[in-house]
Amino acid sequence: MRRGYLDRLGQSLLIAGVTLAGNAAVAAFEVSGFVAAEARGFAHAPLDARQRHHSGSLVVQPEFYTEWADGEQSLLFVPFMRLDSADSERTHADVRELIWQYVGDGYEFKAGIGKVFWGVTESQHLVDIINQTDAVESPDGEDKLGQPMLSFSTEQDWGTVDLFVLPGFRERTFSGAKGRLRTTPRVDTDRESYESGAGRRHVDLAFRYSHFIDSFDFAVSHFYGTSREPTLTAARTNSGEVVLAPFYPLIHQTGLELQYTDESWLWKLETIRRTGQGSTYYAYTGGFEYTFYGVVQSQADLGVIGELLYDERGESGPAVFQKDVLVGLRLALNDEESTELLAGVITDLDDGSHLFSVEASRRLSDNLKLSVEGRVFADLPTGAPFYTVRRDDYLQLELAWFF
Repeated sequence: MRRGYLDRLGQSLLIAGVTLAGNAAVAAFEVSGFVAAEARGFAHAPLDARQRHHSGSLVVQPEFYTEWADGEQSLLFVPFMRLDSADSERTHADVRELIWQYVGDGYEFKAGIGKVFWGVTESQHLVDIINQTDAVESPDGEDKLGQPMLSFSTEQDWGTVDLFVLPGFRERTFSGAKGRLRTTPRVDTDRESYESGAGRRHVDLAFRYSHFIDSFDFAVSHFYGTSREPTLTAARTNSGEVVLAPFYPLIHQTGLELQYTDESWLWKLETIRRTGQGSTYYAYTGGFEYTFYGVVQSQADLGVIGELLYDERGESGPAVFQKDVLVGLRLALNDEESTELLAGVITDLDDGSHLFSVEASRRLSDNLKLSVEGRVFADLPTGAPFYTVRRDDYLQLELAWFF
């Protein structure tokens, strides 16, 4: 496993943070986290003979937190490691967070490696651009790599302003030759290139303003720097294998988030305008969630979700959702075991293909949690965005122990 810029930065920050905490009056120190075993089974034989039929994984993610100076300063450290039986690229380690925080009167400052989430919609988060996607973890894009950052935030009566300086780029992870849920040809991460002459050391900048007025929550953001979404171009290895090489251009992206709450209704919208990655384009995701509380005279809640996903680049762009519709259900039993279910289908309005998805979880005890995840790719014509994973329908079980 390569030892890169992030690893060296993480080690330096950890040593500095431990030294700082050791020299201060520590008010609290907490250790938590989880260890999980995962099994993933596929319904069909793979397209590539190098790929495995099934896989197993072990995940470890502890969390260390300390604060001092009456809570004004704190240090959070969240390392992550996965060992995978099938894919050497999915076996990886990361510093999810290693962040020092100072909280003042109406403002806060953070330095280190952190995670920041932006967005309101269910199916995808167009505006969420600070952290790079850890694509070997799950196809839903929800898992993120830690991002080196300096940030300043101030919360006032007129809104919240967040400023970010991001000194160091994380390239996206992709499945290896033996991994499932990957493109064909595979992505060769050793052949990455950058528009910026500084490469991974380009300093990115970001800004976000958020506020609420009555039942409206909204945010406006802008990002300048290396795109987290690479452009993939064909290349050839020394052995003659055709692969895809990731190219990371410099972009400007302006984002808008809107959410309106009206009793049982949630109306949501995310939209972006991006320049620098081909022609200037717009994309948006918008829709609603309506919740039935206490269905059939029980304590359970049932939410109905509907969203429209649009990217004006269409088939000429890399987006997998170009003109699609999501219909889904969210069930929360509100029982002692925290049983939850999220199921939905995304339908491509141009080619009629479908992506079925289900996620469910239930606590087995105070420390044990069982999670189930499944994906089915159906009615995929040649050239559809998910065509290269048409044989990768899977069911995944995860048993996690929390401490």
